[in-house]
Amino acid sequence: MDDRSPSFYLDEHLPVAIAEQLNRRGIDTITVRDLGLRGKSDAHHLLLSSEMGRVLCSVDDDIVRLFNEGAEHAGIVFASRKDRRSTGTWVRFLEWLHYTYTADEMINHIEYLRLV
Repeated sequence: MDDRSPSFYLDEHLPVAIAEQLNRRGIDTITVRDLGLRGKSDAHHLLLSSEMGRVLCSVDDDIVRLFNEGAEHAGIVFASRKDRRSTGTWVRFLEWLHYTYTADEMINHIEYLRLV
């Protein structure tokens, strides 16, 4: 069993500031922009993030559809676009997840960032 903490892959719809703040906290996070992959399909990002062993963070409904269709992945964090989560909310949630779950526990698991 791998007890390392999860690292993150942010889709192009999330602010780069989330990754910057997480990286400053020592939490390994990359963005689609970092990789120069803006405009690629959601299926591509889910596959690549999984190959990299990173949890995909997204506000794109297609990610949930792919999850529901049984796509294998290294983990997903999803928030609906209509909920309009702040950068700080994303950072706090991903930091909590990083210290709560192992990378193995996130495999094929989805966490929903919802309004409470």
